[in-house]
Amino acid sequence: MTATDRSLELINTAAQAAADKLAHDIIAYDVSDVLSITDAFLLASAPNDRQVKSIVDEIEERLSKELGAKPVRREGDREARWVLLDYVDIVVHVQHSEERVFYALERLWKDCPELELPEDARATRGKAQEHAKLQAAEESAQPGGEWR
Repeated sequence: MTATDRSLELINTAAQAAADKLAHDIIAYDVSDVLSITDAFLLASAPNDRQVKSIVDEIEERLSKELGAKPVRREGDREARWVLLDYVDIVVHVQHSEERVFYALERLWKDCPELELPEDARATRGKAQEHAKLQAAEESAQPGGEWR
């Protein structure tokens, strides 16, 4: 079994919405062969809680406006460290960068086929690593910080 056209439409719209809100490392997997509850997972991350919320809100708004889709479940809102949007056909995970590294969902689903995403979404690969390096450089350059 493979992801349905509807699932792919939802994944691509959600991925583009996440990219438009500057999400990091957007990736999608076809999990239809290993899970009976959904066709695909979309993973995205952001370096802070506010951006996680912004990405989630944009995904929800776009899927509702453009495709008439509303999540049947939304979890993790309060902390905004890991928000899950369940659309039945797809499940969207937007994680704070630290949670993304810690839980490493990619390792769980690496044997599943990766889905083709819009160019803007593909261009986000490696952004979390870039951001972490920049942040470390800025912190070490702060007054009182040590130069390395």
